[in-house]
Amino acid sequence: MALKIRLQRQGRVHSPSYRVVVAESSSRRDGKYVEKIGVYEPQAKGKSPELSLDIDRATYWVGVGAKATDTVARLINKAKTAARK
Repeated sequence: MALKIRLQRQGRVHSPSYRVVVAESSSRRDGKYVEKIGVYEPQAKGKSPELSLDIDRATYWVGVGAKATDTVARLINKAKTAARK
């Protein structure tokens, strides 16, 4: 069972929002997931994209062997730098 940390699309047409989830690599993009660890809204009402991510759980899943996709890896790094400030 290979796990991935990836985005799951939500929202309306032309107004996406995403869940950051841990899912099996063989499952569909919007299918079942093991755990929801965050939310990403690229078109938030504010000027910058809104990101809320449980960094501890993301670190745990990476430690257990889950591989983050490229986009999610960038979001995790962004959340870590925002938490340091």
